[in-house]
Parts: sequence; C-alpha cells; structure tokens
Amino acid sequence: MTYHSPFALSVPSAAGSGFAMNFQVASAGAQSPGVAGTQERLIAIFTTAAIFVYLVGRFAFHSPSAVLVLYLALLVGGVPLIFDLARKAVRLEFGSDLLAGFSIVTGVLLHEYLVASIVVLMLSGGSALEAYATRHASALLGALAKRMPKTAHLSKDHKMTDLSVDQIAAGDALVVLPHEICPVDGEVIEGHGDMDESYLTGEPFEISKAPGSAVLSGALNGEAALRIRATRVPADSRYARIVKVGEDAERKRPPMRRVADRLGAWYTPLALAIAGAAWLASGTPERFLAVLVIATPCPLLIAIPVVIIGGISLAAKRGIVIKNPAALEQLDRCRTFIFDKTGTLTYGRPVLAEIVCVGKFDELTVLRTAASVEQYSRHPLARAILDSAKTRKVALSEVINVSERPGEGLSGTISDLTVQITGRNKVLKRDPALALLLPPVIGGLECLIFINRELAGVLLFQDAPREESRPFVRHLRHMHQATDVILLSGDRQIEVEHLASLVGIKAVYFGKSPEEKVALVADETQHAKTLFVGDGINDAPAMLTATVGVAVGQNSDVTSEAAQAIVLDSSLRKVDELIHIARRVRSIALQSALGGMLISSCGMLIAALGLLPPIDGVIAQEVIDLAVVLNALRVTIPPRQLSDF
Repeated sequence: MTYHSPFALSVPSAAGSGFAMNFQVASAGAQSPGVAGTQERLIAIFTTAAIFVYLVGRFAFHSPSAVLVLYLALLVGGVPLIFDLARKAVRLEFGSDLLAGFSIVTGVLLHEYLVASIVVLMLSGGSALEAYATRHASALLGALAKRMPKTAHLSKDHKMTDLSVDQIAAGDALVVLPHEICPVDGEVIEGHGDMDESYLTGEPFEISKAPGSAVLSGALNGEAALRIRATRVPADSRYARIVKVGEDAERKRPPMRRVADRLGAWYTPLALAIAGAAWLASGTPERFLAVLVIATPCPLLIAIPVVIIGGISLAAKRGIVIKNPAALEQLDRCRTFIFDKTGTLTYGRPVLAEIVCVGKFDELTVLRTAASVEQYSRHPLARAILDSAKTRKVALSEVINVSERPGEGLSGTISDLTVQITGRNKVLKRDPALALLLPPVIGGLECLIFINRELAGVLLFQDAPREESRPFVRHLRHMHQATDVILLSGDRQIEVEHLASLVGIKAVYFGKSPEEKVALVADETQHAKTLFVGDGINDAPAMLTATVGVAVGQNSDVTSEAAQAIVLDSSLRKVDELIHIARRVRSIALQSALGGMLISSCGMLIAALGLLPPIDGVIAQEVIDLAVVLNALRVTIPPRQLSDF
C-alpha cells in the first residue's frame, strides 16, 4: 500500500488544535484558600465600617443604640472567626491567633463590644493581608494539560481523520503536523525532521527524526510533518507519567510551619498564664481582658504579612516573581542546593567548542567550508557554526548545488570542491574503516566535514556553562552555609560530569528520569531543607518535592507553576538576589514580630497590675502595631547590593 505524503492530504489547521488533556485533579474538599481570604477581607471591611458608624453614633449623636452596629459586626465577623479558631483548637493547633479569639469572647462576655470588635478587625485584617500575600492555587497540572492536544490525526487508507487523544491505541498510525505537540510515545515510520524534546529530557538540542527514530509525547515537532506509529496509549506515555509524578509530589508535599505559628506556640501560653494570674490576683475578669487585648499578637498577625508583601514587591522590581510567600521564610534556611543542568547552569544552546582537523586541512579552512554551506541550512547546529565563523571574522564562500536530503546530511559545491556535512553513524555505516581517523566520542554533539569525499575535520559542540555558574556555585558554601551542592540531570554521563568539573560540583547524578529526580530530591529533603533550581518540564515534579523550587527563565509554563519563585531572565545572579531578599524578609519579620511581642509583654505586665484598662490596652496595641508595621515596611527599601558574588 502506498502512503501519500501528509502534504498531499487535506490537512486541518494546526492552529485549530486545542492544548488540553483530560487529566482530572481531585478536589481536596476543603474551602479553598482564595475563598477563605475573600471572607476575611469582607469581614475586615464590614467591621471597619461598623466601628466607624458606632463611633459617629456614640460620640457625635450620643445615641445609645449605636452599639447595635457592633452587635452586628460581632455576629457577622466575630462568630465565623471564633468557629474557625475553635476548629483549630480541637485539632490542637494553638497558633498566634488563639489569643485574639479569647479576647473576642471575653470582650463580649464583659460587654466590652468595642474592644471585641477592634480585635475582630485586627484578626481578620491580618488574615486578609496574609491571604493577599499568598497565591495559593497551584496551576501545575493545568499547565501540564494545556500543552497536550485534545485531538490527534489518524492516518488510514491514504486519508487523515481527527480523533480524540484518549481514543488512540498502540499501533495506530498518526500524522504529527509541523509545530504540533506529539500526542503519544511512538516511532517515525515516514518523514524526516526535528523535534524539540528539551521540555521532557533536558537535552538542549533539537533531535533529528527519521524512520525508526523514537518520538516522545509532549515533544514539539519542527517544520516537517512526520508519520508515526503509537507504541503506547497516551495514559502510559512519558508525558502522562510526568503528570502523575507531579500529582503525587503536590499531594504528598508537607505543609510548611510558618514563623508566626512557631512564635505563637510559646507566646500564647505565656500570655494566657499572665492574664489568668492577673484575674486570680485581682478577682476582676476585666483584668483578664486587659491583659489579653494588649497581648493580642498583631505583630504576628499583621507585621509578618506586611513584610512578606514588601518582599514580594522588592523581588518583582528585580525581575523575580514570588508565587508562594512561604518560600521567603524558607529560602535562607536551605542547606542543600540542587541544580538541573540544561538552561540552568548552561545557556541551553549549542556552541562550537572545538574543531578537530584531519589530514592536510587546517582549522580555518574547515570552519570556512562548513559555515559557507551551513548558511543555507536550518539545522540547529548551523547557527552555532555561523556564530563561530562570525566571531572569528571568517569570510564565507559562494556555494552552489546546495542539498539537504534526508539521511544524507548537508552538501554543496564551493568552486571545484564538493562539501558534505553529516553524522558519525551515517559515515561509519558507509565506511567502517573511518573509525580509526575519528576522535573518541565525547559529551555534546558533533558533525563531520568531508571535502572532495575526504574527511577534513570534526566539529564538536557543547552546551556552554554560564559565565556566572562557577563563581555562583563556589560562593554557596561560604556565603549561604551550603552543606551539599548537587548536579541532577537527565543528560548523558559524559556531558553531566564534564559540566560538573567546569562549575565545581562534586555530587553528580546523570541520566535521571523525572521519577528518579523526585525520589532523590525527596531523600535529600528528609535530611536538610533543599533548594531546587531548574527550567524544564522534567524538573517540575522535583521542584514540588523540594523545600523550595525556583524556575529560571520563561521557557516553560509548567515549571513556572510548579516553582514557588520564578527568576525571569535566566540569571544565577538573580537567584542569589532572591536568597538575599528572603534573608532580608526573614530578618525584618523576626525583628518586627519579636520586638512587637516584647513591647506587648511589657504592656501585659502593666495591664496585670491594673494600670491599663481594656480600651486603653486596645489603643496601646494599635500604637505597637503602627510601630512594627513601619519597621516592616523597611523591607521595601533595597540595600545597595543584593548579591554577594
């Protein structure tokens, strides 16, 4: 049976393909953080309005009924907050907001409705600020799904018809159109072209495809249509496995214990003990309320969110997007640094690293000949050859009879010289004796240059390390107390070990699948807090598993969704700035919280002695709040230098 090229078929537009896959994410069933944040914001707004109306009615119009608006505020705002705190108490979660709950209840019991309402405002306002600072909903799985087409093009009986991706069976013949994403794992049965597999494998180069070549689901096809045979159903494909690993990593990720919770764990019992002792000593419950309102930990409820919001703003001005503010509390405490290779420590594009000349041909002749022919090629390595020729100011020659036939490489004629550029495997199949003339295989890619059918040279390509990679890695132990620095990659051993030697990393793991990366990161995270830095889809599950995941660059929506922070311009210096911003956020947050709590503790002692009634305690607490918030705002003022390498 003769199969006609897909170019001769009536082909639906590639642009019409949707980019979603039917992956379902189970809901946790709990109220979403976004809904909770909206509720607290509305409570804060309503309570503020109620307090304002009460003050106007009470002092401007001397109306005794003005207190009714406080009843409404406590009913609408206080009751939901109290129920939420009660649920936490049942689960033995005694956080920093528990004191506020005691203050609200005590204020109502003692008919101190204004005091109770102000505490409701402080509690809901702090929670709303923190909810505003936190983008909770991770869209990792949605971003993964968006990359996959909903339909595939089934090739049968010289015709091409569309079918749903989940209807594909192993053995089906499919057509992958130019610039489409491959829907299944399979092998090429007709056509020649390139596929970008960097999203999946971490390899920095487009991979040439010919009949017999394996293709991976999720890979982006180049400019040539390919006919492939599905070797797996979509649910068993490489891409689907990455989705599943991402789901598992997100589901199993342990919650971070926040700074406010750790401080509140000892501050809350202390405040309750002082308030209880004051009540017993004086015999008046008002003394208990006075201590509680001055003890209400607004430095924790408000100052820390303000610091975090300031840190997010400062990072944004530096080209860094903070997706999960909890990362700012954890980053400076990470002691194990794990890096992907391609696009993270390297530039993610091939460069001509070396020219190995053979026989009578010199380096400039080989480069000039290769670059002259490659200017007519769209192969990924052509740009690297032309860039090298331009850098060395090599004048290109006129070429005729340029041809790039599938399986034969690139050829052309320069004056009376015939030139062919091809690969090692193709040459050795034709003439095995040439193996004696070729240099040993090393990391990276290569191509062979023949002039008048005589081997002239071998061009060796590498994905060059960033100039900043080595100094960045070197400074981690001294400036950030790193105990382990790890290079974790899916690339070949020789390439990974070569890069590790260039940048100064001793702990090296190569050839790792996304599943293996997750297992290794999970193991490291059990021993110390981990920072994972990467840029590809294959890094996303590992980012979710690490204590903090940082995406470098904008190459992948999926990685950006998995990461807790995104460095937009692929710079390791920006990663260092992010760590310093986190250090500054944590330092100022602790200053504000501990300083405010220390002042509040002094106020508790004054209130316990009967020198500070409840309403004065609330006012004093507001003054303390103002002081700690002003200190918290210092985080938005950047120091002169945010990087130390």
